[in-house]
Amino acid sequence: MNQPPGGTPVSTLAPPASIQPLVALVGPPNAGKSTLFNQLTGLRQKVANYPGVTVERRVGEARLPTGARVELVDLPGIYGFSAGSLDERIARDALSGTLPGLRKPDALILILDVTQLARHLVLASSVLELLDIPAMVVLNMADELERGRGEIDTAALEERLEVPVALASAHRRQGLEPVQVFLECVAAGQGVRIPGSRAPETRTRRLPVIQSVPERRAWAHSVGDGARYRAPATPAWTRRLDALLLHPVLGPLAFLAMVVLVFQSIFTVAQPLMDGVEGVIAASGEWVATRLPDTWLRDLVIDGLWLGVGSVVVFLPQILILFLFIGLLEDSGYMARAALMADRFMRRIGLQGKSFLPLMSSYACAVPAIMSARTIDNERDRLATVFVAPFMTCSARLPVYALLIAAFIPERRLLGPLLGTRAATLLFLYALGLAAAIVTAWLLKSTVLKGSSSEFALELPPYRVPTLRSLVVRLVDRSKVFLKRAGTIILATSVLLWALTRIPVAPGGGVPPLDESALGRMGQLVEPAVAPLGFDWKVAVGIVSSLAAREVIVGTLGTLYGVEDATEDSLQLQSALQQDLTLGGAVALLIFYVFALQCMSTVAVMRRETGGWKWPTIQWAYMLVLAWVGAWLAYRLL
Repeated sequence: MNQPPGGTPVSTLAPPASIQPLVALVGPPNAGKSTLFNQLTGLRQKVANYPGVTVERRVGEARLPTGARVELVDLPGIYGFSAGSLDERIARDALSGTLPGLRKPDALILILDVTQLARHLVLASSVLELLDIPAMVVLNMADELERGRGEIDTAALEERLEVPVALASAHRRQGLEPVQVFLECVAAGQGVRIPGSRAPETRTRRLPVIQSVPERRAWAHSVGDGARYRAPATPAWTRRLDALLLHPVLGPLAFLAMVVLVFQSIFTVAQPLMDGVEGVIAASGEWVATRLPDTWLRDLVIDGLWLGVGSVVVFLPQILILFLFIGLLEDSGYMARAALMADRFMRRIGLQGKSFLPLMSSYACAVPAIMSARTIDNERDRLATVFVAPFMTCSARLPVYALLIAAFIPERRLLGPLLGTRAATLLFLYALGLAAAIVTAWLLKSTVLKGSSSEFALELPPYRVPTLRSLVVRLVDRSKVFLKRAGTIILATSVLLWALTRIPVAPGGGVPPLDESALGRMGQLVEPAVAPLGFDWKVAVGIVSSLAAREVIVGTLGTLYGVEDATEDSLQLQSALQQDLTLGGAVALLIFYVFALQCMSTVAVMRRETGGWKWPTIQWAYMLVLAWVGAWLAYRLL
């Protein structure tokens, strides 16, 4: 029988053999909770939403050395249960077993940052008094505690918390053996004797029930003092780096330099990878085509599936580079500092620093960004943030931008090898979306959402070197989401477009002329609304089809022009666009996609987050009008 850390195994009722024990991971933000989750589960994890809400739920399977398996759930990061935010309510309900769709955990692991223990012990008092199940406390960042010459007596802390305590460094995979032993005991249906208890069967914790926050803080300091805790010293290089990155002038310049690096990398570093993906798609399409008879089925597979889905999958390297940089900024601790720096500016437009993180994550996808805005306590600030979040250029716009920029913007150097005309154009489009978000937020906070912003408080995590494992797990997870989108929404849209190009059937069973097909007639019906912008009926079809997903327009245009390799580097597709679009029309189309809310998933999430159709309807109509007017002005000026 395994000996768990801090106590003796005791017999408890085990869950049914067909059901794996469920262990909840809970802890404050930036404590390394998700890192520990990734280390224990690897790629054996899945992401879904809690029933009835848009909060993301991560569940994974931990396979232990003995062969036992335990299910882990990574709960939202929280500081306590007093503020009443949605994340805190979900964490509380999950731990108490009252959250729909998730059974009560059989055990929990509380992850605390040992370098911030004086503050994080406040959460320990709230969590450990909440329920009576086997629990363990993991003091993460042990390497930073040692490097800063800090100290902690884990045995003394065990006595005061009445649960096993392990000192670990999750990102280095150090000190995880006690965690695995604890999970082994949970998997075997064994509890852990509470230190100091006389009877092995006793599992009732005797922590005091404290209602007020100042008492809680006093208790946390008392426990820390009793465990002879000494916080690590802040490294001198951290202070020097903060002096640079948080400087009112040098800080924004450093941030701008990183942004330029990201956009230049999207066009340079990603190019060889995209060429490789494109080659694989082309070769596989040819291989499939040679093995299918020359019938409608081959047309469907090649023109519908390979043409539609492949034209979007080829942009995966660019999208992953964007996610990679965002992951580096988050895991290194810089993103929190950027939020603190942004608070100075955001208060001028009526928002606060907490709005920065949702807006930054919108560059990846507006859907999780809108969800993450619930951490903003002020309701007016939250509404303003979720309203302007879709203006930030998400990764789904990248295929559209890349195609049109490659077709109409010749590549020339502006700042030597650091910045070219195409990367500068992309940067301008991102800046234009940001400017629209700023102006819109100012208008909202000056009129319908007028009110004072709440105070902004943010815990700055220490600088850390992002781990390769954490970044790989993040990129694999985002790849799954992107490919699932390509294999569902984009696949269905591509097949539908292919079918519409073959209806009605021409005499003799042939394919009708494109402009006489159902798809052509649909585009001609919409054409009068977009003709003032310099768009023809083919672009109109692309705009309508991309309501499902913005990047669908690339495959749609490829289908309409009969291009087999519809990618940003397709000279055939670029040539076709250059014949039907002027430079003014191409710029107008770029401007249209900067402003338009071409994403029904975002509209759906907006409805759920605001509790009705009022705000998403206003948001969609406002962005559509702004897109049309902006595109019209661009076309007329050029």
